[in-house]
Amino acid sequence: MSVVAAYLYQNGSRVRAVAIDEPTPCIGDRSEFVWIGLLDPTEQELLVLQDKYGLHPLAVEDALKAHQLPKVDVYGDQLFVVARTAHLEGDHIRYGETAVFVGKHHIISVRHGSARAHKELRRQLEASPALLAQGVDYVLHGVLDFVVDGYLPIVEAIEEEVLAMEQQALNTSLARDQVARIFRLRREMLRFQRILGPMSEVCSKLSRLDMPCVDVEARPYFSDVLDHVRRVQAMVDGLREVLTSVFEVSALLEQQRQGEITRQLAAWAAILAVPTAIAGIYGMNFENMPELRTTYGYFVVLAVIAALCVTLYIRFRRAKWL
Repeated sequence: MSVVAAYLYQNGSRVRAVAIDEPTPCIGDRSEFVWIGLLDPTEQELLVLQDKYGLHPLAVEDALKAHQLPKVDVYGDQLFVVARTAHLEGDHIRYGETAVFVGKHHIISVRHGSARAHKELRRQLEASPALLAQGVDYVLHGVLDFVVDGYLPIVEAIEEEVLAMEQQALNTSLARDQVARIFRLRREMLRFQRILGPMSEVCSKLSRLDMPCVDVEARPYFSDVLDHVRRVQAMVDGLREVLTSVFEVSALLEQQRQGEITRQLAAWAAILAVPTAIAGIYGMNFENMPELRTTYGYFVVLAVIAALCVTLYIRFRRAKWL
């Protein structure tokens, strides 16, 4: 059975458990509602809920397939909200989906691939009966806030890794696998942005537009969730820029190191050219060459070679080529 929890609430307190196939028990004001939580439900279970709570067939189909971007749809006097959950596995961000059906006296959450259960969320909301008594819109806010709060640890974890890579790029050159990791993280950030944009639109609509089941007093709560989404968006944008700069700085520093090595090799080549040229001249097989019969010529030539090499070495050192 995929029903994780199903309870009837009145005036902010849990009253009793309910079955998904029983008639809707709510007949009172907005403080009386049913909150049902499902995990990877079957088609039959969703069809039962569709019959008992009047869910729209298109919304049921979307909740069953679980391949939607974040969105909010209005079906008569009910809302259908889709949010995308995320969690970090190594260098990859894995995504899940939470679909929420909201009616005047019911809220049904359908989770697919989510790594975080709503057990703690339910406990937190039940610990605030004054807010829970306000109705289903406050529960919807709690679900969206719970999903968005899961984004921040992902960005913070990647940020720590990126800062470490930035420091390493300044100290030493990056290896090939580290460069590949930079591009891998940039791709993950790009995909994450494709989720954050629609999530921002969902929160913006709930905080500004007239929506069924969402009271005016609840809109500031959705505005708070919108602020959290925008904060994560700003952090992701900054991370993408840092990742780009890390690669560019690493490439520039590597070019600088290669240039220094090239200058050093050129300097040594110039130094070695002096004894090579002198040895080449005196190695020619001519019969009539000056200095061939000089008594101390050999030592003089060696002294001249050494003096020239030392002079060039000192000049190149002053020029910081060695």
